[in-house]
Amino acid sequence: MVGTPRTAADDRDRGIGRDDRADPATEAFLAHRNLLFTVAYEMLGSAADAEDILQETWLRWSGVDLGTVRDHRAYLVRITTRQALGRLRTLGRRRESYVGSWLPEPLLTAPDVAEDVALADSVSMAMLLVLETLAPTERAVFVLREVFDVGYDEIAEAVDKSPAAVRQIAHRARAHVAARRPRRVVSAAETRDALDAFQSAVETGDLQSLLDILAPDVVLLGDGGGVKQAVLRPIVGGDKVARLLAGGWGRVADISSLRPAQVNGYPALILRLDGELDTVLAVRIDDGLITGLYAVRNPQKLSYMERETVLSR
Repeated sequence: MVGTPRTAADDRDRGIGRDDRADPATEAFLAHRNLLFTVAYEMLGSAADAEDILQETWLRWSGVDLGTVRDHRAYLVRITTRQALGRLRTLGRRRESYVGSWLPEPLLTAPDVAEDVALADSVSMAMLLVLETLAPTERAVFVLREVFDVGYDEIAEAVDKSPAAVRQIAHRARAHVAARRPRRVVSAAETRDALDAFQSAVETGDLQSLLDILAPDVVLLGDGGGVKQAVLRPIVGGDKVARLLAGGWGRVADISSLRPAQVNGYPALILRLDGELDTVLAVRIDDGLITGLYAVRNPQKLSYMERETVLSR
């Protein structure tokens, strides 16, 4: 199978210098590769599927007559969007039979992602879960317009709608997301403070401290994918969640470690059992309290926690 072009990092690893010029199609693809991955990931919530979309995008791009393309970035985004839309509709059917709650695939992100507040917010676990509630075309329009500032005419070409229809879809999607997203963009520092308090409470088994940092209506979601044990239905309520966490930690404390990490642009916690990565725990913060806990345990979703993923707009 034809592979996507190597990244600049891959070239550096192989000692390839600047004199080894790629062909124009490859150079254009590599110049926008991180952007295309980010577009696909925000539409799908899956890094593995986003990589597949990049493969499909490259196959189509490599056959394009570049002399007919005015804007390489716009053309590549259009290909990626169309491929992701098709994949998103297929994934929607698969997720209906998923065992337990489905959570986005977490990414260990580079520090510069957190510096771009809008980008970090758009790839946060909390926002990706909000995007899951949109219809496929609504999600594509919202992502392209609100995150990547793509013009309505370009979006219309990507989703096969008229510009007027795209404006209506964007308005509807914006209102839908606004009603469900965190009340405001939370800084990394606020998230870190909440996680520090949460981690301390869990490790000490202090139930009251847990209740102090958890919102009364906090929701815990677990994703084991039918492979690892996880809560099959959302656990709602500070008292229920606190007691579940305290009891669970008590059973594995001797072989466990909780460590901070940068996940999807925000601080999160990594749980290791006997030194092996077991769970990625991300949070949603509202008004200084944890309102959402997202525990990803499915091993198939943890491969992108081994090295940093570069995202861009």
